[in-house]
Amino acid sequence: MAEIVQQRIEERIPELEQLERVGLFTKKEVKSIIKRATALEYKLHRLIVNKEDFIAYIQYEINVLELIKKRRAHIHYQFKREEIEFPIIHRINSIFRRATNKWKDDVQLWLSHVAFCKKWATKGQISKVFSSMLAIHPDKPALWIMAAKSELEDRSSSESARHLFLRALRFHPNNKKVYQEYFRMELLHCEKLRKQKEELEKAEMDLGEYEFSPEILSGKLAEVVYRDATGKINEAEFVISLLNIAAIFDFTKELQDSILQDLQTNYTEDSLTWDFMAKRELDAPGVGEELQSAKGRASDVNRREERCCQVYEEGVKSLNTEPMWTCYVAFCLERMKRKTNVQELKEKRQERLLGVLQRAHDSSLLKEDYYKNWLQILLSSGDAEGAASVAMAATQRYSQSVSAWSLSLQTLMQLRSGDISRLFQDALTHVNSKESLPLWQLQVQWSAANQRPEETEAVFKRGLLSAVVAVAMEMKERYLDWSYSTGGYKKARKTFTSLQENRPLSKAFFTRMIQIEKEQEIPKMNSLRDYYERALQEFGTTDDDLWLQYIQEELGPSGQPENCGKIHWRAMKFLEGESVERFTSKYTLLQTGHL
Repeated sequence: MAEIVQQRIEERIPELEQLERVGLFTKKEVKSIIKRATALEYKLHRLIVNKEDFIAYIQYEINVLELIKKRRAHIHYQFKREEIEFPIIHRINSIFRRATNKWKDDVQLWLSHVAFCKKWATKGQISKVFSSMLAIHPDKPALWIMAAKSELEDRSSSESARHLFLRALRFHPNNKKVYQEYFRMELLHCEKLRKQKEELEKAEMDLGEYEFSPEILSGKLAEVVYRDATGKINEAEFVISLLNIAAIFDFTKELQDSILQDLQTNYTEDSLTWDFMAKRELDAPGVGEELQSAKGRASDVNRREERCCQVYEEGVKSLNTEPMWTCYVAFCLERMKRKTNVQELKEKRQERLLGVLQRAHDSSLLKEDYYKNWLQILLSSGDAEGAASVAMAATQRYSQSVSAWSLSLQTLMQLRSGDISRLFQDALTHVNSKESLPLWQLQVQWSAANQRPEETEAVFKRGLLSAVVAVAMEMKERYLDWSYSTGGYKKARKTFTSLQENRPLSKAFFTRMIQIEKEQEIPKMNSLRDYYERALQEFGTTDDDLWLQYIQEELGPSGQPENCGKIHWRAMKFLEGESVERFTSKYTLLQTGHL
């Protein structure tokens, strides 16, 4: 091993001598580099090597390169790069190769090598790195795209980029992203050729040796990619994504028209097609004279939106589905949220949205989420009757949805409309009991504010009987809180006593009672002990914090510190697993005054 390390260090001597000779590094610094490089080399030649050692060596060498770059700029010396930087760059590439050969699965290591090659102008090496990486990771489409982009951007080789995309499609024949980037690459290549031709024509040079095919210049290669892609991926969303890519380039009008025609002919059964076609109307040219005033601009915007709605209307006639109505409603909602100072336009947008929401609901094709928007608009415009009607309609349409019931009940509570108590019973009957907790929370909140105490207590007692653990525990905690706020300490204690043996129980139920006891003018220590002891019967095997709180209580002004030893002994006996270690470390901190 020592011989190999020595050989590697000796290979560095020519470049180090040059560094010292030209004044970039001092003799002392060169010795320091040799010493550090020797240590790093030894780490790479151990029997068991770590990836971190390779990374540390690479980073050190890059740092040396960066320092050389700064020193060159400082002393304005730009010569002998072949004798100084090139050997270091070659060595870093070599270390990267050794690392990636050993840890082939580490994609980040491969990409670090690519990034280094790009930064230090070793572009010829990039192709080799990508080639080796793709041989091991052909299953990752992103790497194929990255390699092809590198060929096109760093090496200006559209032929190599095309070749990589075609190879990628052998491994990923139905990958949308690969096709999208391949399509974009062909258009970029076409744009580059057009610019070259334009520059040559401007310079009035003879184009004899350059052959610019009219088909290639007009984007026929991209069209071939498009035909192949849509033959394999028959989705409107994908076609629209390719159309959006084509729209970036100013020479693709024919191609765009062809894709648009294809979209309108073959994809009318997809709501995204109608959505895309409708939104295109917003970009249609306006009437110039009207755009001088705010009202004129608003009128023009309104006309465009009306044209969009006409397309959506055709869409819902042809395709009466929930996704189609969702696109229509989403468009109207987005337009209504846009700010405008013209009141007429605001009113028109709101009227249009309310009409679409009503029609979608009548068709039973309105998504649940949009009922919330509908209710907000009606409430903000003061239409209480309409809001109450929509709230009831939402619960009928989505009778098993907790969120639909919650939203409707909150609206009706706000409007003080309908028999709320009966509606809560209906809601709890229809929804899945395991998901009913938000409705119970809403009901006790409403009942406490609007009903007599006996009725509220009856609601709590019904909740306590729930078979759902989360509901029963939450009701216990809220019942205790409500008892304290309405009947004071005595009622709270009575409620606690009646419930403390009824499982399931939560830690919060006990800690709330402890808190209530502490809030009294003279807290009873014996009562606090009872609460802690009862809580520890339930949670003493897992909750180390509860034991610590009990000890801290005994250390307090009303407690008996001599009890702490017993509590600690019991805690060590009862606690299980990792909670023992946590308790021990926290107890030590408590004793030393750090907790």
